[in-house]
Amino acid sequence: MAGNAPTASEYVIHHLGHFNNTGHPQENIVNWGIINLDSMFFSIAIGLLTVFLLWLAARKATSGVPGRFQGIVELLVEMVADQAKGIVHSAESRKFVAPLALTVFVWIFLMNAMDLLPVDLIPMIWTGVYSAAGGDPAHAYMRVVATADLSAALGLSIGVLLLCLYYNVKIKGVSGWVHELFTAPFGSHPLLYPVNFAMQIIEFLAKTVSHGMRLFGNMYAGELVFILIALLGGTATAFGFVGHVVAGTIWAIFHILIITLQAFIFMMLTLVYVGQAHESH
Repeated sequence: MAGNAPTASEYVIHHLGHFNNTGHPQENIVNWGIINLDSMFFSIAIGLLTVFLLWLAARKATSGVPGRFQGIVELLVEMVADQAKGIVHSAESRKFVAPLALTVFVWIFLMNAMDLLPVDLIPMIWTGVYSAAGGDPAHAYMRVVATADLSAALGLSIGVLLLCLYYNVKIKGVSGWVHELFTAPFGSHPLLYPVNFAMQIIEFLAKTVSHGMRLFGNMYAGELVFILIALLGGTATAFGFVGHVVAGTIWAIFHILIITLQAFIFMMLTLVYVGQAHESH
């Protein structure tokens, strides 16, 4: 941002604006006509990194004494496999679902971990690049935590919904699933068909929205706290600098638990929802 230093509110608003296809800041309002390019870039880039890391671990796997990297990946694989075995009872489905859950966990963990980078690091780099390309630095919006974007978080949960719909049809057949939509949970009386169908649709919508909103809400709140702590460091006083360092360090350490827990919860709910798709009411 050129000119005078921004006020606290301007600083926060600027850091919460997305770089998108319209050129105007967009916060966390889902709008089908707007694509948050920063969220797209970081989610895809980190997704490719996730696949590369898991491929590298598989490629370097040895039957001998594992190194640290292989040991960490093996612990994750065993943890996810145990959880999948207890929730998804189809061994055939677990061949796909367990690796998917592992990928989801690592992918979301790494996206969440972007919150641990200094608040102004990548936005400052982007401002320089944007300005060099002839853009107005005041409009150089950039957010690096894709999971703190509601559209991205809901996109992940919608992906899980589509997977659940696929397994509903695969396991129960089209006719079996349609029959379940109209006869569960209250019974097969024709007068109850509309009520049953409405309840099933509400259940799908509620699970999908809550799945994405839980991840978004926690990561958005964490990102906002980091921004507020960065504001404290912007005060030209010794107290502000020391407070910034101390508060930032404490919150970063605590936030490691949050980013891990949110990745784990999203993965577990993915397994639970897919497992429910295998069960008949």
